[in-house]
Amino acid sequence: MCVGVPMRVLAVADGVALCERRGESARLDAMLLAELAPGDHVLAFQGRAVRVLDAIEAAQTDAALDALAAAMSGEADVGHHFADLVGREPELPSHLRGGS
Repeated sequence: MCVGVPMRVLAVADGVALCERRGESARLDAMLLAELAPGDHVLAFQGRAVRVLDAIEAAQTDAALDALAAAMSGEADVGHHFADLVGREPELPSHLRGGS
């Protein structure tokens, strides 16, 4: 399975972005994006920065990836990873809410 992950740009030079996520850094091909600056968030996929994200979307994507990891490790209630969906329509599906 291939999944894009959000990363924060540290530096950009000559079409390459030095990015960071959770203490790990990577050099990404940034040629698909017009302009990047340190502090921007990007969606990283297979060694490339493919889309600029705002900080909220980057945090929500990280939370969804955390939920996926939790579910894969057997955690029954992953609803707390989806705080942006609690109390709004559409509701989080019942199988992700936990409890009974």
